[in-house]
Amino acid sequence: MIKKTANSIAAKLLSQAGIVINGPNPWDIQVHNDDAFSRVLRKGSLGLGESYMEGWWDCESIDSLLFRLLRANLDIAVEEYLNPVFYFLAYHVHDLASLFYNLQNKARSKIVGYKHYDLGNELFTRMLDPTMCYSCAYWKGGDTLEDAQLAKLALVCGKLQLQPGMRILDIGCGWGSFAHYAAKHHGVSVVGVTISKEQKKLAEERCAGLPVEIRLQDYRDIDEKFDCIVSIGMFEHVGSKNYRTYMETVSRCLDDDGLFLLHTIGGNSARKASDPWINKYIFPNGLIPSVDQIAKAYQGLLYMEDWHNFGADYDKTLMAWYDNFNAHWDELKELYDERFRRMWHFYLLSCAGAFRARDLQLWQVVLSKRGIVNGYRSIR
Repeated sequence: MIKKTANSIAAKLLSQAGIVINGPNPWDIQVHNDDAFSRVLRKGSLGLGESYMEGWWDCESIDSLLFRLLRANLDIAVEEYLNPVFYFLAYHVHDLASLFYNLQNKARSKIVGYKHYDLGNELFTRMLDPTMCYSCAYWKGGDTLEDAQLAKLALVCGKLQLQPGMRILDIGCGWGSFAHYAAKHHGVSVVGVTISKEQKKLAEERCAGLPVEIRLQDYRDIDEKFDCIVSIGMFEHVGSKNYRTYMETVSRCLDDDGLFLLHTIGGNSARKASDPWINKYIFPNGLIPSVDQIAKAYQGLLYMEDWHNFGADYDKTLMAWYDNFNAHWDELKELYDERFRRMWHFYLLSCAGAFRARDLQLWQVVLSKRGIVNGYRSIR
């Protein structure tokens, strides 16, 4: 009876988004286990992702499915049907914990390093392009993923107004994408910090011979001056309890006449916890900031010079990563199992759908220490 009720509720909700159970369209869900919808109604997004990982359902185009679900606000509509006990545990215990405990303190901040970024350079070198950028590309500047990532790096350097001889801090340097590009093309020296041993190892190899130093270091421990500071795709791991500390670190380390560029995923409203499935399987302890949270964090410390949103470009970036991942699966399957393949599919495609639905944004924010005399002229 419970199963039948869950299926009828699911059919009713999905019809509001033009989704048909076992229907003919690419975004229609093909159900292989009749318990799939009761599991989703018990566990929400966690149940949806886990049931896909276990092969309980399939969909030809998960990105289109998530796009339709979000545009129809079904993520909100389904809440009234969720198991109240599980819903509280999955969605609110994390909120309560964050009130009393810093979930992204120095010790816990390393968790995402070894659970995600240390999954293996074999995976990321095959999924990403030769720049090794693991952040949103700028598709205005090219037709291929590599061209679009190079355009993003050029955009960042242009916004920072880099000049030869400058010393730059890269907070969350990844595999050295920005450091390599900026040092090679703009004659600057770069100090990059990361919490991932695998990233540090490959970044040092890629930047060999360039004036680049890669450190395994928490951003909170940096206390030295730089002409400019950049942070690309790292702020999502900072956590709301640390936003102010993060901006205080930037203010402390930024030269009085310097610029800081923050490249981050953003949300349409403030959140206290991340999506339960993403938190469990992809980015533990991550949190997407809102405009208000970022603004409050730098208030009284820095001046906002420019705010650029090109979140729609992340959809195309994620789909390119998905294509690369699949194209190299024959090589990767020796290292990762089928459950991982389905998990990674759900991660990349559900995120693409979220950006397509404009549920998520991508911002590049340029901040200055004292305000630019005569004004800042941004580039696009």
